[in-house]
Amino acid sequence: MSTAPTWRAVAARAASLLLRYPDDTVMDALPLIDVALLEMPPEVADPLRMVVGHRAATDPGQLRADYVELFDFRRRSCLHLTYYTCGDTRKRGEALADFAATYKHAGLELVDGELPDYLPAVLDLAAVDDAGWGLLRDNRIGLDLLTESLGKDGSVYRHAAEAVRRMLPAAQPADLAAVARLARTGPPVEQVGLEPFGLADVTGGRR
Repeated sequence: MSTAPTWRAVAARAASLLLRYPDDTVMDALPLIDVALLEMPPEVADPLRMVVGHRAATDPGQLRADYVELFDFRRRSCLHLTYYTCGDTRKRGEALADFAATYKHAGLELVDGELPDYLPAVLDLAAVDDAGWGLLRDNRIGLDLLTESLGKDGSVYRHAAEAVRRMLPAAQPADLAAVARLARTGPPVEQVGLEPFGLADVTGGRR
């Protein structure tokens, strides 16, 4: 289980909620998230607070439409971390199996049909077990590419992704080179079926 500082576990849970589809349950949690941010370092709390403020000030119907447009219809803003490095290839199937095994080893049962590399689910795992932070570190390239894409789109959600990055070790030169290369070429494109890996997330994520 997690040995990370308590504030970091809470920050992971907050980031998970702020990157999920803004249904009623997620929206009802905004006041609690706002209070929790007071206990976090400003370099993490401030970007998360930007997302809280945006969600609190925006019509829920508009929030949901914008979320679907951004995350469901733009592959470059995919919330599934292994997509960036594996694309729709057999290699991704292997990566998803490794993710699923990590949840199982942590004693967590996945629910609701999400793939196990879904960023909010990985953040929920990080909130309770250090294995989640390991997955985030190992898949830093996907997180970096997601943050870069959200920044290019001018999306407020880039702040939530950036807050997660600030809780991880600095990117290594090899990671930066890989990000630059994949930003130019995009993910691999071998098309295969991924149905056997239609595992669910721990967050109650939407499908």
